[in-house]
Amino acid sequence: MGGIDLDPAFVQSEEHRPKSKVVEASGIPVIDLAEGGNELVSKIRKACEEWGFFQVINHGVPSELSQRVEIEAKKFFELSLEEKKKVKRDEMNASGYHDAEHTKNVRDWKEVFDYFVQDNAPIPSSFIDPHDFGLTTLTNQWPQNPPHFRETMEEYGREVEKLALKLLERISLSLGLAGDKFHGCFKNQLSMLRLNYYPPCPFPDLALGVGRHKDSSALTVLAQDEVGGLQVKRKSDGEWIPVKPTPNALIINVGDILQVWSNDKYESVEHRVVVNTERERLSIPFFLFPAHHVMVKPVEELVNDQNPARYREYNYGKFAATRNRSDFKKRDVENIQIHHFRILD
Repeated sequence: MGGIDLDPAFVQSEEHRPKSKVVEASGIPVIDLAEGGNELVSKIRKACEEWGFFQVINHGVPSELSQRVEIEAKKFFELSLEEKKKVKRDEMNASGYHDAEHTKNVRDWKEVFDYFVQDNAPIPSSFIDPHDFGLTTLTNQWPQNPPHFRETMEEYGREVEKLALKLLERISLSLGLAGDKFHGCFKNQLSMLRLNYYPPCPFPDLALGVGRHKDSSALTVLAQDEVGGLQVKRKSDGEWIPVKPTPNALIINVGDILQVWSNDKYESVEHRVVVNTERERLSIPFFLFPAHHVMVKPVEELVNDQNPARYREYNYGKFAATRNRSDFKKRDVENIQIHHFRILD
């Protein structure tokens, strides 16, 4: 497997070291999707308001499929670096293999494989070239080995996509909206999955698996193995709370798009991943992204004189293109975030 080296400049940098206090607590809600009805909607509403995170069981994604995904993913990351780089992600190919050094995030101790749920989904050409204002398509890169890798990952993508859209329906209902309120946003969607492989790290005080961040998605559906490592910043006091792995559960979190749609009723919450000194770790997030043409703004039904819109609208395709280019070229300003579109605090 390809090695990951810590940049000497980073090792000397205090700001990235995971020194924040971590509270041992098990407050992240676990919700049984088999319940259904108003009780389920009520539990989802409470979890979104209080945490921005929750776990789900009886979610419908076959455990047998999840096991095959884990096996195939580990087979891929066990390949030689030369073999993995045959499907290397770059400015021209938004899917494929990359590691922390590839995108300048030397503080992140991991290797990654990205793929899109819908192959050949349209995206602004500025995703690749800022001077091109047409449309192009995003095409997945697939390795030849392992031989069953592609079919397994595509099958998993279809299953977790169905789950994410069902959850979005329940979340929409929890906001007092129609269940299908957001359905039209996901035709030709840009949703993607990421296979995260975290090797054992000999410098746990100097690195994170993933640094503190928020997700730019509408929703994220995360599968993590029994090793764990995910920590959520608790809204009530800012403490970091470890999310203890629950067998056969998936972790759901509110993303930036849902925060804007809900006009801040639901908040996208910071989270991070800590490294393990002895064991490798695998996690698989699914990011539910809309189509390129979708204009993201607070939902009209949630805006009134007493609760005015807190964001101006933005085009998701242009937003995604700007973020993608910043992965590969140093920018003079910070990566674009939803707070750049904020009108009111």
